[in-house]
Amino acid sequence: MARVLIIGGYGNFGSFIARRLAQEADITVIIAGRSEEKAKALAENLKAEWTALDIEKNLDESLKNIKPDIVIHTSGPFQERGYDVAEACIRNKCHYIDLADGREFVANITRLDSAAKEAGILVVSGASSVPCLTAAIIDKYKSEFQHLESIDYGIATAQRTNAGLATTAAILGYAGKPFTTKIDGKIQIVYGWQSLTAHQYPELGWRLLGNCDIPDLGVFPSRYPDLKTIRFRAGLEVPLLHMGLWAMSWFVRIGLIKSLRSLASALYKIAPLFDAFGSNRSAFHMEMKGQDANGKQKVLTFYILTGSGHGPNIPCIPSILLAQRLACGEIVKTGAAPCMDMIDLESYLKALKDLDIKWEIQ
Repeated sequence: MARVLIIGGYGNFGSFIARRLAQEADITVIIAGRSEEKAKALAENLKAEWTALDIEKNLDESLKNIKPDIVIHTSGPFQERGYDVAEACIRNKCHYIDLADGREFVANITRLDSAAKEAGILVVSGASSVPCLTAAIIDKYKSEFQHLESIDYGIATAQRTNAGLATTAAILGYAGKPFTTKIDGKIQIVYGWQSLTAHQYPELGWRLLGNCDIPDLGVFPSRYPDLKTIRFRAGLEVPLLHMGLWAMSWFVRIGLIKSLRSLASALYKIAPLFDAFGSNRSAFHMEMKGQDANGKQKVLTFYILTGSGHGPNIPCIPSILLAQRLACGEIVKTGAAPCMDMIDLESYLKALKDLDIKWEIQ
């Protein structure tokens, strides 16, 4: 039996991961978090173990007592965290997986590569939609291009889906802030939640989108050197909310406000008041452009369309699959790396089959 400790195990992402892994005969799930009451309630429902755990206090001692084989870290926002949990896992020789969406956090996890190899464990960061799923899509379809020159992609969230306070804080943290991405062959500065645009999704219609900073923008330029443009955007379903955040991002850009992150708790509480104007449907798209085998312009767009509020489950799939494979000994790789080249697109999509999620390519 592999013991899988899920930090933040009763949260939005953690609870879905826990429910899926609790069904595995060769895995014992341990629900962990600061709230003993919440951890115990979910654990009893799943017939799993539970423990109160604060990652900022006596983490090494906790790991020695719990004795996990695998730790899944879901407690963000990772933009504000260091590698304390991963380093504790290395010292205690248990595999580490996180759902980080912080650009620098994911890209720089390789700093722990030597230590992880010496300990004989695997350390994986960004086991989420980005960069795991996005890299898998590119790897699947890049062979259809003689030269893949551009990827322009985005996520349109559902209003009636609880994104979680950590996710809200992460979005607000880079709104109006400068970051770099590759455009027309050059590294250029863009600003969070700006460059306002819209995309028409099958069945969902038009959704507004704005710049978002994600790990892909840091790791894809070297991974796919032929790409001249890498643009990622995200959007809120209710136009009023999206435009409101766009407007507030300008206060950060011109220096009137240092960051919108301090507003996360208040905006998180206000957002449900607009549920009547939205739905539980979200979507993802990736438009790939380049030249085909004959040198002619080629465009492919991959879509993922979700219903029933199942969109937030998509980022959970990589950690579930990695934990399953580590538990059964299928993965023997050690070291520390972003979550790429570990899960192919077919395996990722197969894991979504029981959810209200479908995909297509145009």
